[in-house]
Amino acid sequence: MQMSENAKSAEWYVVHTYSGYENKVKTNLENIVKNRGISHLIQEVKVPTELVQETNSEGVTKESEAKVFPSYVFVKMIMSDATWHIVRNITGSAGFVGPEGRPVALTSKEVEKLGIESVTKTVEFKVGDSVSIKSGPMKGFVGTISEISSDLKKVTVMTSVFGHSTPVELDIASITAENNN
Repeated sequence: MQMSENAKSAEWYVVHTYSGYENKVKTNLENIVKNRGISHLIQEVKVPTELVQETNSEGVTKESEAKVFPSYVFVKMIMSDATWHIVRNITGSAGFVGPEGRPVALTSKEVEKLGIESVTKTVEFKVGDSVSIKSGPMKGFVGTISEISSDLKKVTVMTSVFGHSTPVELDIASITAENNN
């Protein structure tokens, strides 16, 4: 029994392109998706770039955009024979990355590590909340959150150690809300 395309969820795949064809592959694929009305199947196409500063021999600094992964395009899509055929036959596409050219979806950890998709994180804590430390050498201590990192992975908790208020930096996963009953 084959799963219908609607029941599948889109995943990220890597497409190898000919050198210098990344933007052409992206543009052509986006045009096909728009013209055929298949944005529900091929949802996003990315060529990750970063700003780099170059200084020439006269000391003039110029900012330009460089591809983070030259010769690769990332496509978020629902894999089927039809979508595989569309992506594989775009001018400039050398095929999907995977064993023997068979597409292999990126894992969520790979997507996060490569910075392809920004994941919106929310935390249940805010500065001033009373928390308990549930793991590590400070396990069992209670304190107040004084800072939350911008990536929402670390917190600074002010806790009392030998009668002195001490800041402790922790992974956000190592704290729990303190019951104020």
